[in-house]
Amino acid sequence: MSVFDPDSRYVRFAKVVPARDRRGREVQALTPAEIPARPELGEHLRREGQRLDHLAAHYLDQPAGYWWLVHHNGVLSADVLAEAPVIRIPVKG
Repeated sequence: MSVFDPDSRYVRFAKVVPARDRRGREVQALTPAEIPARPELGEHLRREGQRLDHLAAHYLDQPAGYWWLVHHNGVLSADVLAEAPVIRIPVKG
């Protein structure tokens, strides 16, 4: 099984379950991370050059927590959010 950072959404909000691969071998699979909703701190108006990891570091004290921003804004990819002019910021948790 892969090793994840202790703060990873997969460590905190996903489960390892037994499954079978297409050859019929028993393997371990990871469920999608079921991330709980957080209250909203406010909105951030992006300026040119601002990256999601910098915003996550500033607001959430977690540079690798940019995925909280992605989840809170209801998009599937950081690339989609990277182009947004306004980003909703969740409360630090």
